[in-house]
Amino acid sequence: MSATVGEHLASSEQVLRELEFGVFRRLDGLLHGNYLGLLPGIGTEAGEGRPYLPGDDVRRMDWNLTARTAAPHVRDTIADHELETWIVFDGTASLDFGTARHEKRDLAVGVASAFGFLTAQTGNRLGAVVFEPDATRVLAPRSGRTALLALLHRLHSRPRAGIGEASLASALRRAGRAARRRGLLVVVSDLLDRHDWPAELRVVARRHDVVVCHVTDPRDAALPPVGLLTLVDPETGRRLEVQTASRRTRERFAAVADEQRTAARRHVRGARAAYLPVSTDRDWILDVVRHVAMRRRVR
Repeated sequence: MSATVGEHLASSEQVLRELEFGVFRRLDGLLHGNYLGLLPGIGTEAGEGRPYLPGDDVRRMDWNLTARTAAPHVRDTIADHELETWIVFDGTASLDFGTARHEKRDLAVGVASAFGFLTAQTGNRLGAVVFEPDATRVLAPRSGRTALLALLHRLHSRPRAGIGEASLASALRRAGRAARRRGLLVVVSDLLDRHDWPAELRVVARRHDVVVCHVTDPRDAALPPVGLLTLVDPETGRRLEVQTASRRTRERFAAVADEQRTAARRHVRGARAAYLPVSTDRDWILDVVRHVAMRRRVR
């Protein structure tokens, strides 16, 4: 047993080292600094009030203090010296699946590592909310490479999820309560959730910069023509036999899947969050590069 555990830990550490090398080699400098605009500056947290001086930004007028003192006052803000990043990580059974280069769970860890490695370089803190069928776990934000690797190891080495549903909506609500300072919130999920997660996404996006990484696999969108196929819902255990040789059945499946993806994209953008689709059959690092480059041009 101990040998098996030791081999598993060694394998996990090797995977994380390879991820770190790949991320730094191809993404270094793209997510750090200009990406969020939350580095030292005028800041977002309210500070001390003081009398208005010529040249002060009138948008910082403190009207309550002005009314109490009968003299114009402004309220300074505290500079954001550190960025706090939260990963909302999908640990449900629907991610324990993949038909291309890797499983969706491995892709999810890779995407989380990309944001983690590059936002943690200069002492920024990284925390996580992991929602699974048995519980939703909050991992407090910590800074430093050791803490980052420990968090990623927990994500990579977690056991496969059992039957049962978990709520992305609840995880977003927990993340909103835990992330007290404005920062970056990265959602890594396949968005196959029956709960009202769009409403909770709109709430957290009012305060934080939110990136939703939509994790998919080609078989999420298309059935192969292989005859009679037994499909199992990994979160409920429900079984359904489908005749995939039927062209009409495959077309209906593709249409419903396309509708689901379109709705997810619409909900994310409607919440004013960034939408980043990644798939097990594509170069996910290149997808992240393109996304970040586009965001930088927009900003």
